[in-house]
Amino acid sequence: MWLSVAALVGLYYLLRWYWERQVVSHLQDKYVFITGCDSGFGNLLARQLDLRGLRVLAACLTEEGAQQLRGQTSDRLETVILDITKTESISLAAQWVKERVGDRGLWGLVNNAGIFHPHCYSEWLKMEDYMDVLKVNLIGLIELTVSMLPLVRRARGRIVNVSSILGRIAFFGGVYCSSKYGVEAFSDVLRRELQHFGVKISIVEPGYFRTGMTESQRCLEKLKQAWEEVPVHIKEAYGQKFFDTHYDGVKQGLLKCSTNLNLVTDCMEHALTSVHPRTRYSAGWDSLFFFIPLSYLPTSLSDYILTRSWPKPAQAV
Repeated sequence: MWLSVAALVGLYYLLRWYWERQVVSHLQDKYVFITGCDSGFGNLLARQLDLRGLRVLAACLTEEGAQQLRGQTSDRLETVILDITKTESISLAAQWVKERVGDRGLWGLVNNAGIFHPHCYSEWLKMEDYMDVLKVNLIGLIELTVSMLPLVRRARGRIVNVSSILGRIAFFGGVYCSSKYGVEAFSDVLRRELQHFGVKISIVEPGYFRTGMTESQRCLEKLKQAWEEVPVHIKEAYGQKFFDTHYDGVKQGLLKCSTNLNLVTDCMEHALTSVHPRTRYSAGWDSLFFFIPLSYLPTSLSDYILTRSWPKPAQAV
C-alpha cells in the first residue's frame, strides 16, 4: 500500500513539474511594472527580469535608488519615482506606464513595496505607526492596482502581490500582519473577479529574509526609540526586564534572517513567466516547513508553540 501511495505522490509532483515549467512565449515584448525597486526583493527582481530580456518598468522611492538600478541594468529598463502613499504620484506613474506600453498593455504588475513598523508590541506603537504601515502595505497597493487594472486586463497579464508568512499566521507585528492579511484578502477577491478576463493573480509569502526592512542596527534603534516613547503606565505594566528580554529575542531573530533573496524573486519570476503560475508561493524554508504547517494546527496548539518562550510582563496575572 505504501509503495502505491509513494508512486502516486511521485507522479503528482512529476506532472506538476512538467505543468509549471512551461514558459510564456515572446517575453522580450512584455512589460512588467515593479514597485519598491530601490533595494531588496524589488531591486533584485528588476535586475533578474532585465537579464531575461523583459521590458522592466521599475518604480523607486528615491532618485538615488533609481540611478543605482539603471547603472546595473541594460538600456531596456526604465525607472520612475513613486510614492505609494500619494494619489497624485500613483496617477502620474500610471500615466507614465500607459505611455510606454501603448496598445500592448501591461503584462505584469508586481506590488512589492512595503515597510515594517518597529519590532515591538502593539500598544507600544503610536497611531501614526499604524497608519504609515497600512498606507504603504495595503491602501497604496490597492490604489495602484486599481489604477493599473485596465492596462493589465488589456494584456491578459499577471498581478503578483507580495504578502508575507505573517499574512497567513499572525503572531508578531500587529499592524504589519493586519496589512498583509488585507493583501491576501484583496488578492483572493481580485483573482476571482478577473478570472474571466484571463488575468492571473499570484501571492508571494516570504518568510524571514535580510532586506532593508530587517537591517539589524536600524531595527534595534527603532525598537529602543519606541520603548523610550511609551507612556509610563505601559512601561510599568511590562517592565524593563521584559523589554530587555524582548530586545535580545528580536536581535537574535534578525540575525537568523536568510540572505538568499533569490528564493523570493524566483517565485515572482515564475509567477510572471510560467504559462501556469501558482496561486500562492511560500518562499523560504521557514515558511515552507514551519509557518505554513503551523497555520493549519488548532489555534490553541499554535498559540502555545509560538508563545511558549515569550517573557512574562511585570504585571502578568
